[in-house]
Amino acid sequence: MAIYPIIIAPDPVLKQKSVPVERVDDEVRATLSNMLETMYRSGGIGLAAVQVGILRRLIVADVHWRDEDPDSRQPLKLVNAEILWNAEEDAPYNEGCLSFPDQYSEVIRPNEVKVAYLDEQGARQELHATGLLATCIQHEIDHMNGITFVDHISRTRREIILNKLRKAKRHGDFDGHVHGEHCNHG
Repeated sequence: MAIYPIIIAPDPVLKQKSVPVERVDDEVRATLSNMLETMYRSGGIGLAAVQVGILRRLIVADVHWRDEDPDSRQPLKLVNAEILWNAEEDAPYNEGCLSFPDQYSEVIRPNEVKVAYLDEQGARQELHATGLLATCIQHEIDHMNGITFVDHISRTRREIILNKLRKAKRHGDFDGHVHGEHCNHG
């Protein structure tokens, strides 16, 4: 298993759109496994491939796991995920992100989504997600489209967060580290 370094904002890579995966093969499966291990190691609940510098439409998520209980893991690996439907009812959530360490802001998103994706064998699947899982999947799909959670908040709040991260990067706070994302706590 490889642990990937996580790209920290602001970084132009995070604004790039990811390309669809043409075929789910052993390389894609290995990338998904490495992403999942990176996410767990970072304390996150979701991770898109672009966050580790891979511009492919790959997502991993696990909103159920807890550090103290490895048996609580319920990993999801989604290839080419797309939202088919979202509820009209929205819900606020205090989101954070592995690419925005220790930065949080309330984001309002639909509280339910139906998502189509390919699984690890390349078979088409659909998932109806609610609550935190719906928020997390939307957050990660946004990443694949070059959108970060701070694009959903006020310009002033976004600039405050980005300035904090610029300052921390100048001071070398993120050199050589894997950082924690949480769709909420990333």
